[in-house]
Amino acid sequence: MIRKVLVLLMIVGVTSSCSLYRINSEEVTDNVYAPKEDPGQVEYVEEVKGSYDVVGFVTVNAERCQNMDDVIAKMKKEAAILGGDAITNIKTDATQAWKKMPPQKLFKNGYVRANFTCTVIAYQ
Repeated sequence: MIRKVLVLLMIVGVTSSCSLYRINSEEVTDNVYAPKEDPGQVEYVEEVKGSYDVVGFVTVNAERCQNMDDVIAKMKKEAAILGGDAITNIKTDATQAWKKMPPQKLFKNGYVRANFTCTVIAYQ
């Protein structure tokens, strides 16, 4: 009996603190940009001033109540792999399954996961 309780507590402990992220990136440029060694070299800018090239897009799928600092850190890491200098234009949206539900007014706050998408740019 004690063994079953311990196993149950271990399962609850392991699964309750999990935060799953799915990160996808899409490169849309023909130019080659060297990957950054440190995600700290990638900055987040709300408004881009000056000329730039769009390197690609990064989508992070996570729980909708995630801390934006954590989501931006994941985006910067992927943008560094793509060779971008900055990320901008962050948007959030419900995942596909929740968009297809017929009574949208009833389920508008019911979705659990969200897609956070940003544009990866390189300064010229």
